[in-house]
Amino acid sequence: MQQKSNKRNFCGRTRREFLWQTGAGFGAVALTSLLEEDGFFSRTAAAVESTRTNPLAEKPPHFAPKAKSVIFLFMYGGPSHIDTFDYKPSMVGMDGKTVEVKTFGRGGHRNEGRIVEPRWKFKQYGECGKWVSDLFPHLATCVDDIAFLHSMTADSPIHGSAMLMMNSGRILSGSPALGAWVNYGLGTVNQNLPGFVVMLDPTGGPISGAKNWSSGYMPATYQGTVLRSEGSPILDLQPPAGTSRAVQREMLDTIKQINERHMLARHDDDALAARIASYELAYKMQQHAPEAVDLGAEDQETLDLYGVNNPRTRDFGRRCLIARRLVERGVRCIQLYSGGAHNDDNWDAHGDLVANHTKHAGATDQPVAALLKDLKRRGLLDTTLVIWGGEFGRQPTAEYAEGTGRDHNSYGFTMWMAGGGIKGGISVGATDELGSAAVERPLHVKHLHATILHQLGLDPNRLSYFFSGLDQKLVGVEHVEPIHEIIA
Repeated sequence: MQQKSNKRNFCGRTRREFLWQTGAGFGAVALTSLLEEDGFFSRTAAAVESTRTNPLAEKPPHFAPKAKSVIFLFMYGGPSHIDTFDYKPSMVGMDGKTVEVKTFGRGGHRNEGRIVEPRWKFKQYGECGKWVSDLFPHLATCVDDIAFLHSMTADSPIHGSAMLMMNSGRILSGSPALGAWVNYGLGTVNQNLPGFVVMLDPTGGPISGAKNWSSGYMPATYQGTVLRSEGSPILDLQPPAGTSRAVQREMLDTIKQINERHMLARHDDDALAARIASYELAYKMQQHAPEAVDLGAEDQETLDLYGVNNPRTRDFGRRCLIARRLVERGVRCIQLYSGGAHNDDNWDAHGDLVANHTKHAGATDQPVAALLKDLKRRGLLDTTLVIWGGEFGRQPTAEYAEGTGRDHNSYGFTMWMAGGGIKGGISVGATDELGSAAVERPLHVKHLHATILHQLGLDPNRLSYFFSGLDQKLVGVEHVEPIHEIIA
């Protein structure tokens, strides 16, 4: 029998051992020097060191930013682009006609389908002449401040993985959300409030839940904090009944002193340092979070602008107004969800498109327009980046033999951005004449993420976190450019 080679030579050493030990180990010294010049060790040390001090301490950007804060208006479930902002006049009169069109949604791959023509009329608005459907009469008055992205694409037509991609850049769980990356890269201006806030729909959270605002492999201090618009703003934040403020302060000071002595003894317990920072932030939030969500100081004109006193718009109006108040208080990233739970509790219009979109657009149109107008009149829109969109769009054809419901469409859909150094009154990219797929300037979710980071003064190809032997990035390993056409 032929014996297997153990690949050893040069006095029993492997080739790697030989190269490493040749010349009394000077080859290893040279390699270490090259790695140091490339910044390998400094990046690793920076990632570790960032958690030993205050993880949320304000950090300088890579370059001068256009935006200081981000408000992501997430239309969970997937709004139909061809019924909202992607005008398709050629579809009018085609209702019910069977056409050859390739689609891919939860119903699988199909090569033909029954056309469901747009259910709302479109009109032109603003100096830019943008076509907008009757679903958004308030938002239509803001089109000159908005950049529409009509050729967005994603990697999955399934809610769970598509949500994770839109929030973290990956279709699998375990990676930090966009807000966590912003927290990590810039810290927070206000040390009394979370740097990353999430406000959910009253019907519940989206599929996959907290994975959508997780810190992934980063310390937990970077994750999103769920803030409620009414009642106690943050659950489980208040101490047990009867615990005085003096006692709370004394307890926190004791914990900090123990931590300081511990860190003098050893400098490698990052988890403990992050946990102590979380305790201190929780103590501060007990005082400051209730004030941030208190709308008592807002005048009646502002409350009416957001529709706070209208039952239809009350909830989303309150949350949009609180988002503006959080921006004023230095919170970096705020995410608002329109829609939760399942089926028609969100924008997932598989059955009755008209009933579904009428409900959700009616609840959000006025508040979103109010947010843009309020930010603008207060001089905050220039430094606040507002994003609108869902995890994907919807198909031009019916999902079932009867009805107006549309299946998921990740091949081409619309999102928009405003403020924060973004040009207004422009549209980028296009889908085909039926809206089934992007055909002009296709844009991936990673291009959206790159643009957001860029506007905040962060180089999307440089911002990284060392984990599992790799420099992890929100936009992935390949170089990604922001969407330059919309950057002012």
